[in-house]
Amino acid sequence: MAALKFAGLDDTDSDEELPPGWEERTTKDGWVYYANHLEERTQWDHPKSGKRKRVAGDLPYGWEQETDENGQIYFVDHINKRTTYLDPRMAFTVEDNPMKTNMKQKYDGNTTAMEVLEGRDLSGKVIIITGANAGIGFETAKSFALHGAHVILACRNTSRADEAVRQILKEWHKAKVEAITLDLASLQSVWEFAETFKSKNLALHVLVCNAAVLGLPWQLTEDGLERTFQVNHLGHFYLIQLLKDVLCRSAPARIVMVSSESHRFMDIKENSGKLDFNLLSPSKKDYWAMLAYNRSKLCNILLSSELNRRLSPHGVTSNALHPGNMMYSSLHHNWWLYTLLFTLARPFTKSLQETDLPRATVFRRELVSTLEAIFTWKLQGSHI
Repeated sequence: MAALKFAGLDDTDSDEELPPGWEERTTKDGWVYYANHLEERTQWDHPKSGKRKRVAGDLPYGWEQETDENGQIYFVDHINKRTTYLDPRMAFTVEDNPMKTNMKQKYDGNTTAMEVLEGRDLSGKVIIITGANAGIGFETAKSFALHGAHVILACRNTSRADEAVRQILKEWHKAKVEAITLDLASLQSVWEFAETFKSKNLALHVLVCNAAVLGLPWQLTEDGLERTFQVNHLGHFYLIQLLKDVLCRSAPARIVMVSSESHRFMDIKENSGKLDFNLLSPSKKDYWAMLAYNRSKLCNILLSSELNRRLSPHGVTSNALHPGNMMYSSLHHNWWLYTLLFTLARPFTKSLQETDLPRATVFRRELVSTLEAIFTWKLQGSHI
């Protein structure tokens, strides 16, 4: 009781009554949380009972949920012409007890992105996702947007990106979602995307480097680099460098690199143990599509690790993820053999829901120098 008195939680008789300075609120998807105005913090547990709750059912007839300019949810009663920050369903809450024993793993191969984000309010967060018009990129963008985040779809194909935006808005017409053109096979396009984004004067809390290609025939980009390597890795590398300052100003922030388990089956070192740049952007005679993909994903792992070492002191963490073995997506469309393989494996895999030239020339020189420094540091005495 002494601890309760010190915390100011013994001023009321009922376990359900809130202490002075506390307010009960709800997230967009109905979870109840508690705001302590005296200490300017929030929490999921009731300050006295320790219970977690969520509202039950739909809003009453005539009511609509809105979000104000500060990202806070309020409710409009169109019948009685009034507004309130108190959810009208608050009288009909159900208890969610996180202390109950649950032998099932929290997340598994059947868990969807919406389930992972359940109960989370991402209002005020700005998220960029590359390759977000299809596949796991789209599912990720939709899930973030439906939980209140301002999501930017960074995509090469503008018509498909616009269609993805329309699909998300069909699910929730007030979702904050937009598309900006980004072609990772063009360093000029990457630079233009970054300039367009920065002109909006937005924060950036999460950058998801998701876009990738698989099984492409050998082809050089307009920058003279092998296409798979540039799209999967170098384009993202450049994008991060251009947005790094925005991420740091927005801290806490995060970079997410989508890699692959296949990175384990590749090396980028010479027999002497030094980095071999000829392996990263090979000539046509030395090119094999699957090896190019594996190398690019290995580079993503190395880059993510080094970014975390350099940026985490500034409040920006970097994580790499493997979305799941044989995840069925659109990556396989570049070659009939991959299509056959993915089709045969589909019953055993997770679903998508679960899961200018002078400037470019200067950048290439800087990029090679920086890559060499990063990879040499990471590969010294290490075994991937």
